[in-house]
Amino acid sequence: MEETLLNQMVDIIGNTGFPIVVSVYLLNRMEKKLDIMISLLQQLTTTIKQ
Repeated sequence: MEETLLNQMVDIIGNTGFPIVVSVYLLNRMEKKLDIMISLLQQLTTTIKQ
C-alpha cells in the first residue's frame, strides 16, 4: 500500500508541480493545528466561565 501511495505522490508532483504539493501539505498541517487551537480555546472559555 505504501508503494502505491508513493507512486501516487510522484504522479501528483509530476502533474501539478512541486510548489502546489508543498502548499497542500503545509495547509493540511496547519488545519490540524488550527483544530487543536480551536479545541483549546473552547476549553479555556469553559474554564473561565466557571
